[in-house]
Amino acid sequence: MSRLRIEASTALCQLQDAGRFGVRHLGVTQGGALDWVAMRWANWLLGNALDSAVVEVALGGFSVVAEEDCMLALTGADLEAQVDGQPLAAWSSVHLGRGQRLTLRQPRQGVRAYLAAPGGFMGAAVLGSCATVAREGLGGVDGQGRALAKGEVLHAGGTIARQARSHVPEALRPVHAEKPVLDLVMGAQIGDFSGTSLFEAFNRDWTLDSRADRMGIRLLGPQLVYQGAPMISEGISLGAVQVPPDGQPIVLLNDRQTIGGYPRLGALTPLALAQLAQCMPGTLVRFRAVLQEEAWREQQDYLARWA
Repeated sequence: MSRLRIEASTALCQLQDAGRFGVRHLGVTQGGALDWVAMRWANWLLGNALDSAVVEVALGGFSVVAEEDCMLALTGADLEAQVDGQPLAAWSSVHLGRGQRLTLRQPRQGVRAYLAAPGGFMGAAVLGSCATVAREGLGGVDGQGRALAKGEVLHAGGTIARQARSHVPEALRPVHAEKPVLDLVMGAQIGDFSGTSLFEAFNRDWTLDSRADRMGIRLLGPQLVYQGAPMISEGISLGAVQVPPDGQPIVLLNDRQTIGGYPRLGALTPLALAQLAQCMPGTLVRFRAVLQEEAWREQQDYLARWA
């Protein structure tokens, strides 16, 4: 069993897994790791089930001390990780001896890092998941939806699998472009926006606003004009790009509300969402329209990497 005592943490350091499914009809959101790709690679390194619980650390400020010898894996953003003051390469596994300290300091590239332990970290499962959703008070270490706090001890009950790996090969690591192009599957209201709005939506840069959290990210750019009839609230998919009356889109993420009445351009693909999860405020992005079939094939091809 792995035991890690938390020496420093923030409200953005949370226990996450793949999220809750089959519960949105109850008004319960999905939750789960925002960069699901990095989460899966962290678990892959240790031979865990790919949806095992990990620690999601956004922007750094996180430090743990091993209370016994253990193996960990770190993927995702480069948060200037160090073990006892010595640099630690991301996208790799690491052995911590008893008393050694792992620190994630501050972002150098990307936003969110993912820390995995053999068998996955232990948390209180609520509705089939220990994913932390603070707004709904669900998940986490004790099931109350709290962020990880200084002084808590993280437990992982597994042993190191025979298929554990030392690092993710460079060719398999996600490439985070300076100005990402985000694939978007067009939605039912796409034809109700003005022609000018549709041209600008897919041919102009959008700036990620500082108004962002695990519910959604607001984008700043040309004003999009909706010309359709008023909508009745309907279910909201992960990655939905809704357009409120001010014409500035909002990309809805894992902790989104379950229904909404704003028109939508469509929804980002899962792979695009993983890219977006690593973008800092102020990053420029563009949308690329894709067909659902194309997005599905790309997703299946990527999932085959873990087969």
